[in-house]
Amino acid sequence: MDYPTWFDVVAIVSVVVTASLLFLALFAPGIPYKLDSKEACQLDSPAFLRMIEALTDAQARPARSIEVLTNGEVYYEAELEAISKAESHVHIEAYIFQKGEVAARFVNALAERARAGVRVKLVLDAVGSFATWESYFKELTEAGGRVAWYHPLRWHNWPRFNNRTHRELIIVDGRTAFIGGAGVADHWLTGVKGKRRWRDTMFRVEGEAVLSLQATFAENWLESSGEILAGADCFPEFDGECDLTALVVNSSPTTGGSTRARILFQTLLACARKEVLLTTPYFLPDRSARREMLKSVARGVRLEIITPGMESDHLLTRTSSRRLYGALLKAGAKIYEYQPAMIHAKTLVVDGQWFVGGTTNFDNRSFGLNDEVNIAAFDRELAARVAADFARDRAESREITYADWRSRPLWERGYEQLGRLLERQQ
Repeated sequence: MDYPTWFDVVAIVSVVVTASLLFLALFAPGIPYKLDSKEACQLDSPAFLRMIEALTDAQARPARSIEVLTNGEVYYEAELEAISKAESHVHIEAYIFQKGEVAARFVNALAERARAGVRVKLVLDAVGSFATWESYFKELTEAGGRVAWYHPLRWHNWPRFNNRTHRELIIVDGRTAFIGGAGVADHWLTGVKGKRRWRDTMFRVEGEAVLSLQATFAENWLESSGEILAGADCFPEFDGECDLTALVVNSSPTTGGSTRARILFQTLLACARKEVLLTTPYFLPDRSARREMLKSVARGVRLEIITPGMESDHLLTRTSSRRLYGALLKAGAKIYEYQPAMIHAKTLVVDGQWFVGGTTNFDNRSFGLNDEVNIAAFDRELAARVAADFARDRAESREITYADWRSRPLWERGYEQLGRLLERQQ
């Protein structure tokens, strides 16, 4: 009788562990989020702001301005102009940095600044930017710029390989920052393969709130390069008073499963009294979020959601999303599918008072797996500006009715069941 060798034992254990981790990733239940009290739900009260600060571990900081930049022809020019004027440093964290016309412009602009003595640091996700190799940044690195990769495939970090940085963040001189849904790629500006450019939004932030965005970058610069970001010019002082305050809510999944971004969205949904306007490219709310949405509609809140139509870049995710429409539509929620192109903006407006924008999709991957960053503010003017974009996007969208949903074809229903198995990974 042959006895198993140590190699056989290790192989069997590896298969069992891998299968167990895969099973947990696909089927482990999420946390049942709910508020234990609604006493502090007056959105315009100081008590609510203090509660959000504490729950999200985010300090409300003054912001001189938060400017809404709609679509690539606007935000790329603003970003490149800010980079061209950098005096001390440029820090970029990106999930997608994809070779092409736009990426070449960024590399050239960054290399020019590096040659002028500006410190340039990039953190790029090793999966999201996998096709953009180290050699692509030769001009930049030879000029003194630094490129670090977040969670490349290594033996020591394979248990966290599914954790990606999904942040799209640019910081210039510690005083100006850009945050939002867009990375660096041609499909956000010119479109590719005959398709229209993606519809997306970035936000230009100025003032002390940039310090919190700098701290967000510093977190993954440390994890990717082993260096703690330091220096007075990275965290400058700001003079003058600002009427606007903002919270930077960064989210890094923990072994406990809860994230600050998830808390932010759940709390705002639970406290809405009039209207919720949500734009998201990937709409896969878990049971807790769906329950909160249904409760909001039941108490008279107008819930409107814009998500991609047939131009979605992920067909499986779209069909998985559509499977979840039924109960929301039946309850009275309004769901619109954007028609002209892929819509990739991630924004939330609550009661015309609170605004949230950033990188978080309304799905488990953003809420429970990826590193994300959002900026939130209580400001009616800013909320109105984002709501105006929502109205324009809604005008170019097709409303999905409950009857439409009930009559979706059999092939789509079958595809939904495949997506259901992978829902927590989409």
